[in-house]
Amino acid sequence: MTLFSNYRDQWFGNVRADLLSGLVVALALIPEAIAFSIIAGVDPKVGLYASFSIAVITAIVGGRPGMISAATAATAVLMVTLVRDHGLQYLLAATVLAGLIQIGAGLLKLGRFMRFVSKSVMTGFVNALAILIFMAQLPELDPARVGPLTYALVAAGLAIIYLFPKITRAVPSPLVTIFVLTALVWATGWDVRTVGDMGALPDTLPVFLIPDVPLSFETLAIIFPYSLAVAIVGLLESLMTQNLVDELTDTPSDRNQECIGQGLANAATGFIGGMAGCAMIGQSMINVKSGGRGRLSTFVAGAVLLILVVFLSDFVRIIPMPALVAIMIMVSVGTFSWSSIGHLRTHPRSSSIVMVATVVTVVWTHNLAIGVLVGVLLSGIFFSAKIAQLFRVTSALSEDGQHRTYHVEGQLFYASVEDFMAAFDFREAVERVTIDVSRAHIWDISSVQALDMAVLKFRRDGSEVDVTGMNAASGTIVDRLAVHDKPGATDRLVAH
Repeated sequence: MTLFSNYRDQWFGNVRADLLSGLVVALALIPEAIAFSIIAGVDPKVGLYASFSIAVITAIVGGRPGMISAATAATAVLMVTLVRDHGLQYLLAATVLAGLIQIGAGLLKLGRFMRFVSKSVMTGFVNALAILIFMAQLPELDPARVGPLTYALVAAGLAIIYLFPKITRAVPSPLVTIFVLTALVWATGWDVRTVGDMGALPDTLPVFLIPDVPLSFETLAIIFPYSLAVAIVGLLESLMTQNLVDELTDTPSDRNQECIGQGLANAATGFIGGMAGCAMIGQSMINVKSGGRGRLSTFVAGAVLLILVVFLSDFVRIIPMPALVAIMIMVSVGTFSWSSIGHLRTHPRSSSIVMVATVVTVVWTHNLAIGVLVGVLLSGIFFSAKIAQLFRVTSALSEDGQHRTYHVEGQLFYASVEDFMAAFDFREAVERVTIDVSRAHIWDISSVQALDMAVLKFRRDGSEVDVTGMNAASGTIVDRLAVHDKPGATDRLVAH
């Protein structure tokens, strides 16, 4: 009963704000869906149908209420070669397979691995997306394509967005911007680019279809690499956006359910002629900043999008692009973590390097997965280096000079192995050596091999060696992998 009550509240706990914010998002989705279709090399209706389907399905079965998912550039760019070489039907088949892979990831609970993405990587991810969102508006601000009137309308749109909330917050200011600028351009007949200039809008509802591809291993070999890439990038962007929305709304969500929801959405979308997609940080930010919090806002965004492009296309076509550009600039400015610039001087240098590297890589490659991967790898390297610095080995010699005790403190793993081995004096002639690891932890095969090498070197020179104080976890890995107490271990060392 509690689960049902929570799910119901996610739908109807914020009805008025969800309806209005969903309408704003629907209008903002249209030009982007068309643009992403063009990127992938397919008809605009492929992106529009996908945005409708993915938004509606994730609203129902996704793990993050209020997050907007639709066709995205991150997945579109991965499909360019597939469409060029094999055509639309293979794109649809790859979309279905990508969805199935994402469902599998959710069932395997792979969403938990997001805990390994550090705050610095998250900040870099957000800042990079803010920059990419702004850069995506530059073609609509190109002096070679637009006149001074466009800049004036964008400025007017930004003024409405930021000043209208001072009058009232009953209606989202981005929605007011769209209606005011559309009415102004329509009434005056000013010549500015409109949504209709982006491409043809569909005039029919989507229908169920099975991708027309051979059901063979050859087909699987063609689409699987694309599907896997789309599944990984889609989940990565979705889960990163989910974390951001969690923080903005101060509410928890279910990562594994989001993986399943994204998978179901993509799998179903491939059967109605749509391309793969994922969560969109820009539209999610518009939704949250417009007051959207529940599943209803995402559902309305998808449903209204379809109604607009199919039944109200005459109105949608005349929406001036400067209005949507102004909204996306607002999103870009609001998304960027401006405090992170000041933190470059106060935060640890390693954290700042990770953040900047993530930003630069994402902006340079336009690939979120590569940028986040670089950030995670750098975080791991810096963390390992820091932990390795906390490692030390001290020693004490007995009064008779025949017993040396080495005290190992800290984490013994691949990055501290070199210091571990350097701490021993293998040329010292003592009868007995004790290696006390009661204040240490042995983590990996590199550290086990180092322990083996130390013990065997001392024994080779005639010393009796004892390893003491090992905790249960360290003892488990040492018992399984160590060879220093196995027959013939010393002979193998000599041979080596």
